[in-house]
Amino acid sequence: MARDTISIWNRNQADEDAMGASHAPIWRRMIDVGAPADLRQSTVLDYGCNQGGFLRLLHDRHPFKAAVGLDIARESVARAELLKGHRPITYKVGDLAAELGQTFDLAFSHEVVYLLPDPLAHARDIRAVLRPGGAYIAAMGCHTDSALWPRWRTLISETSSIPVYDHSLEEVSKAFADSGFSVSVRPLALDAFMPFTLGSAYFPKVVDQLRYYSSDKVLFRFVRTP
Repeated sequence: MARDTISIWNRNQADEDAMGASHAPIWRRMIDVGAPADLRQSTVLDYGCNQGGFLRLLHDRHPFKAAVGLDIARESVARAELLKGHRPITYKVGDLAAELGQTFDLAFSHEVVYLLPDPLAHARDIRAVLRPGGAYIAAMGCHTDSALWPRWRTLISETSSIPVYDHSLEEVSKAFADSGFSVSVRPLALDAFMPFTLGSAYFPKVVDQLRYYSSDKVLFRFVRTP
């Protein structure tokens, strides 16, 4: 069942607009370890695209045949359409990939699964649009196995326009395995310097940030079996 649409994900517009720049090093890492070098004949889905920055970055580094960005935030999708330029990307409002009526070779999401009430339903939805052998790369640091999650859950709930959920890495893995995917996982292991802000609510200590990006934040690779 589709969720209601919203205006923007973060209740603070300035924070919403700043999200793309702060996520860029993470997106680059996702692309480096998760995207094939040659996407010229590939179709790509970005599930939970927000303002569309991930697909713009991906196309600029590895041009693809076509892509769709899907998100329930209406104003964010409109902003993505304005920023896409001449890239072969379509941005759409919604949360059910199966309703797009398209098949994709590759799919991505960044910190989306914890905002979904039912990982099993999401796995089945992605399976419906991914070709056999196609891969879904999902980045997830917001999960119950992270030592920071109790703190983060409170902070994110205060700014998010939609509910957040408590999913474990095992729960997500099982949902995709039960839906006809082979499941593999690795640490994001960010290959970049990340700015540290003293007094950060999210990272009280330097070691918290180091541990998060080296172990807590993971990349799932779900490959659809025939």
